[in-house]
Amino acid sequence: MQPLPVPCPAPLIPHVTGANAFHDAYRNAMAHNAVFVAIESEGQQWTVKADTLTAGSGHTVTDAVNHAIRAAILSLVDNREAGFDAYTGPVYFMMHGVHSEERAREL
Repeated sequence: MQPLPVPCPAPLIPHVTGANAFHDAYRNAMAHNAVFVAIESEGQQWTVKADTLTAGSGHTVTDAVNHAIRAAILSLVDNREAGFDAYTGPVYFMMHGVHSEERAREL
């Protein structure tokens, strides 16, 4: 698996449903000191995950960026595009209940 380009085109976001796929993509992100970004299916809905810990100790999410990401996720929750159990950082971000794979990749 190659490191993802920045910004990453939606079709390249890895689909990591299942423990092996998740662990492989997570280890790959760690090996390349990159932020882990992936989607996984949960029946007919999708989860979006991002974890900055894989990028190493030199990578930080500034307060301004974290605030923007949090506001965006909360807006998606308010609009019912993501579930109320969304996790908004500061180093790990997750949204359950996304209605399609295409939308999950966009987010």
